[in-house]
Amino acid sequence: MKTFTKSALFLLWLIPMSFFAQSTVNGTVTDAGSGQPIPGVNIIVQGTTNGTTSDFDGRYTLNNVNNEDIIVFSYVGFIPQEVAYSGQATIAITLEEDAAELEQVVLIGYGATRKKDLTGSVALVTSEDFNTGNNVTPENLFNGRVAGVSINTNGGPAANSEIRIRGGASLNASNDPLIVVDGLPLNDPGDLANGSRSILSSINPNDIESFSILKDASAAAIYGNRGANGVIIITTKKGKKNLQISLDSKTSATRAHETVDVFSADEYRAFIAENFPTRVADLGTANTDWQDEIYRTAFSTDHNLSVSGSLMQVLPTRVAIGRSDQEGLRKTSKFERTTTSLSLNPRLFNNHLKIDVNANLNFEKNRFAPGVEEAAITFDPTQPVLDSSSPYGGFFEYRDSSTGFASSNVQRNPLAQLLQTKEIANVRRYFGNVKLDYQLHFFPDIRAVVNLGIDDSETDRFQERSTESATGFNATQGEFLGFKSDTDLLVKNRLLDAYLKYNKTLGRLDIEATGGYSYQKFELDKYETGDQRDPGNVPERTIDPDEVLLAYFLRTNLKFNDRYFLTASIRRDGTSRFGKDNRWGYFPSASFGWQISEENFLRNSSTVSNLRLRLGYGITGQQDIDQAYAYLERYRRSSPLTQYILDGELINIVQPQFRNEDIEWEKITEYNIGLDYGFWNDRISGAIDVFRKESDDLLSQAPIPDAANFSNQGFQNIGKFITEGIEFSVSADVIRNSNLNWNVSYNATFIDREIESLAFGQDILTTGIGGGTGNTIQIHRQGEAPFSFFTYAQIYDTNGKPIEGAYADLNGDGIINNNDRYISGKGTPDLIMGLQSSVSYKNFDFSFSMRANIGNEIYNNVASSNAQRGNIFRTVFNNTPTSIVDTNFQNTSDVILSDYYVEDASFLRMDNITLGYTIRNLMKGVSSLRLWAGVQNAFVITDYSGLDPEIQNNGVDNTIFPRGRSLLLGLNYKY
Repeated sequence: MKTFTKSALFLLWLIPMSFFAQSTVNGTVTDAGSGQPIPGVNIIVQGTTNGTTSDFDGRYTLNNVNNEDIIVFSYVGFIPQEVAYSGQATIAITLEEDAAELEQVVLIGYGATRKKDLTGSVALVTSEDFNTGNNVTPENLFNGRVAGVSINTNGGPAANSEIRIRGGASLNASNDPLIVVDGLPLNDPGDLANGSRSILSSINPNDIESFSILKDASAAAIYGNRGANGVIIITTKKGKKNLQISLDSKTSATRAHETVDVFSADEYRAFIAENFPTRVADLGTANTDWQDEIYRTAFSTDHNLSVSGSLMQVLPTRVAIGRSDQEGLRKTSKFERTTTSLSLNPRLFNNHLKIDVNANLNFEKNRFAPGVEEAAITFDPTQPVLDSSSPYGGFFEYRDSSTGFASSNVQRNPLAQLLQTKEIANVRRYFGNVKLDYQLHFFPDIRAVVNLGIDDSETDRFQERSTESATGFNATQGEFLGFKSDTDLLVKNRLLDAYLKYNKTLGRLDIEATGGYSYQKFELDKYETGDQRDPGNVPERTIDPDEVLLAYFLRTNLKFNDRYFLTASIRRDGTSRFGKDNRWGYFPSASFGWQISEENFLRNSSTVSNLRLRLGYGITGQQDIDQAYAYLERYRRSSPLTQYILDGELINIVQPQFRNEDIEWEKITEYNIGLDYGFWNDRISGAIDVFRKESDDLLSQAPIPDAANFSNQGFQNIGKFITEGIEFSVSADVIRNSNLNWNVSYNATFIDREIESLAFGQDILTTGIGGGTGNTIQIHRQGEAPFSFFTYAQIYDTNGKPIEGAYADLNGDGIINNNDRYISGKGTPDLIMGLQSSVSYKNFDFSFSMRANIGNEIYNNVASSNAQRGNIFRTVFNNTPTSIVDTNFQNTSDVILSDYYVEDASFLRMDNITLGYTIRNLMKGVSSLRLWAGVQNAFVITDYSGLDPEIQNNGVDNTIFPRGRSLLLGLNYKY
């Protein structure tokens, strides 16, 4: 009994001591997915101000902890974890990624930040938000999802897309955004034009994790010399701690659901009998739909396999292989791609050294089909496809009755051109980088980063036209020669980035500074045989001068009290495209952010969960022009056909080329004010941005006075234009519960572009058109939008029919000439919109994506150059669009300049509709299996009379190539 009493008294004495005892806890915080340490984790005793953060290696020390305290571990993008303290000396924590918060981490130039810390206009699209469907190239994953970003893809397989961020920034220099993959800026699109279908066609969309789109200058200025048109940063998928296997497979069938409306054979016979009764006997007896002959149902497949995990539990690794086979709508057109990728992310020296290795070896094979649409819509539909007596491979061709040879100056059989032409390009592209990120042992606030990148592309392009082809027949020599050539192209891109990053917290002030150096070099070597069947042809080798971009940059981010943010940067850029006096430029930026919702008057609001004001200013530069060395004295050697004999020797002429020693940087100054918002715990969220861009010292092809240079035009710095706009985006979880979820997102952008000044106030005519010699349909003019349509004002009769050759005398001088042409529209829209909806109910999911353009016009060059009676009979009969019945135009030379052909191009397009069903835990080794079906390019609503209202080339429709409608089936397997 005494022993029990003594023991009880001793325990009672210990109890109050335990309440006052304070201990120290140590431990590490790691990522449950990758096993890597997480620096910067907030560790705090619940209900107190006692806390700390984890260091670079994920280690922490927390003092003054009492028994029964609750320790909270939290970090952006991860699920918070609470641990009850009961005397443990060590607590190791693994945090799980929070899918709902992952989008909060955003990549920016030379670093990353939390979305809530952004001060510039940056959009993030993650894999959870990607568009579904037949997305063969990466840009289609986010088409229509980002305010201020328009993506226009033409109709070929893996075709080049025209990507514009806030309308672009230049007249004639590049308007393409900079593409950066895992820190590596890719080659310019033009460098790959001889083999790849686009700069992105060799990149597998299935390897992509997210896109960060830097839209305003305050965000993009860190890329100074190439950030004028915005920046798209692509992050690829990396290895995870646990083994993951993914297999994605889809197949599709695509048809041209609409073609140019021309006369059928019977309609054509009736039309000729009515209008050309004496020529009826020249018609054939066949019934041929030539557009149907050149197109086909295109079948495509796409398969991707990836494996990720940690080798030996210490080396996160991802390996992936993909294969895509895409048939084009044109017969013989095909795109094949094989992609292989490897990602290694080791961490060494107690995580002081981070190494990221990204390697991609991709093979692309393209068979390019010749553009035969012009021949298909004009070839006589009463003539047959085949002719048993034809020496031209058995295809019908118009032949001279006296010689039996193919007639000259007539249309060739379009199907024969397709089948008798072979043009194949094989491209091997290797790109990747090695990034070393070292936290100094002796000064852990500083990290040294070196990024080495390479992007090499080798192309072998072969072209051959059959000796039986009518287009390869030499009538003068009476020989079937055909055509054969070969082109070898080598493009190299080398990158070196080296910079230091400093991070320090001083009380409530967080400081981050980045400063460094960037070097990028482009090389091009091209060998062309020319026509190998022409004995007089001389092969050519073109070795372009190396293009080098240098830069020094500095950026500072300040954050005070987690609610006030300031970012400032400056970049000094040099380019080899300009002379030594104009080679360097300075590109500064500054931006401010205020997290209003963290202020006391909103912090506890149950309605407003996020309210953030952003102000930004920056200057970016543009130097990407076709005439890369216009400042140099250059000469061109004449061809062997223009030699002279001097003293019995053949002498070649050397001709001087255009030169502009004063050419300099085009500068784009941008102002941005933005407001991010969220309501009811971000159940509804979005952003509003207002921006103004001023493009000065425009780099543009402009006329030159006679005898002032060695060309009548060339690149000059000539003026200024303004782009203003408003962006709005909203995303809403309309329904959110365990069984049913419905999310709707919408974005809209209004853009207004206007040329403020041009050299000497002179107009610049631009954009040649078919149907005449030397005609242009667009103009650059002060006070108007770039590439405005410049036409005559058509006069109509009492029945509303256009009167041929009758135009309004706008200046009232009694003469109809160029002085009466006026601005009748523009090819860029005033308003672009995107709408996406995603619904999931238990295992079913349904989604669709729509886009719309409003306020732009199209010049219908297909109709203007073909729908004229004078074109119907020229040596042989030619078919014509049925719109000729509406106009009854003959062949007046100025008819193609009428505003009759400027049409409203507003449209609403349903890009994709997808329905899927997911089977979970189907069997051992299968965590999920999703089966889905979809329709791509489901429908378009528009008043435009042509094939498609969405075209490239600034709104001039002379492509006559249809977008197909695709039916898709697919499956996604995950282990």
